[in-house]
Amino acid sequence: MAGKPDFSDFYYTATDGLRLHARIYGDTIDDIAPVVCLAGFTRNARDFHELALYLSRKARPRRKVIAFDYRGRGQSAYDSDWHNYNVATETTDILTGLTVLEIEHAAFIGTSRGGLVIHLLAALRPSLLQAVVLNDIGPVIEGEGLAHIRAYLENAPHPKDIDDAVVIQQAVHGQAFSALIREDWLRFVKAIYRENDGKMVPDFDPSLLKTFADADLSVPLPELWPQFESLIQIPLLVIRGENSKLLSPATVQEMLRRHPGARTLTVSGQGHAPLLETAALPRQIASFLNRASDMTKPAVQ
Repeated sequence: MAGKPDFSDFYYTATDGLRLHARIYGDTIDDIAPVVCLAGFTRNARDFHELALYLSRKARPRRKVIAFDYRGRGQSAYDSDWHNYNVATETTDILTGLTVLEIEHAAFIGTSRGGLVIHLLAALRPSLLQAVVLNDIGPVIEGEGLAHIRAYLENAPHPKDIDDAVVIQQAVHGQAFSALIREDWLRFVKAIYRENDGKMVPDFDPSLLKTFADADLSVPLPELWPQFESLIQIPLLVIRGENSKLLSPATVQEMLRRHPGARTLTVSGQGHAPLLETAALPRQIASFLNRASDMTKPAVQ
């Protein structure tokens, strides 16, 4: 007899008619807020697969997990107008998906771009957020880190197969991610690529890179401290890769100063952004979510 599937596919329609996708792990449990996972710039719901399995099956209490694919990534449709690949539109897409799912309160985990979406959600609808995990992202984005990402994406080689993809990724990112073992790299590349006509291709719309084309990264990027202020009353965990070039230690310290109740974790031997299924992070994230649930429960009269 076949076991229960790891997840179900959920499709919904954006306000402009585009077909969007998310993965749903586990079941709704009374009084336990679900977890919403938001990926990085070119990434997709597969980044959260192992973490979602842990939170929905092994952690106590178990939690329903929804991992979204932004438009133009994973199983969401590509947008004919690449200008719509922006954080504001993606935030609206997430809000639409949550409305269809009838989710009014959740814990949010955001990696890189996903953390920027969370900042906007906090400013637009703070009551939606029960707890927040920011994975290697904050109100200040270092231009050096963004330039590194752009250079890699614009010149990324095309692997012949999975093994070649591992070799390529290790060559590019191995120094920053010295803690990873081969099994980690295999999961990493399987989340990045998909097979198309026998070839390994990045699993996102190539037009997404046009959003980088005219960006002047020598000019300081806009800071999101006003939006971060909306997170101060919400339990917050900040995860930083030890070798990250995108989130600086100074920014983390300022986040902690402004949000005295926040907690932080530094992941040794990893850069931007740490793999959330490694380094005991699933257990630590589950523990944080449990404490956040206790903090936000209404007092017994």
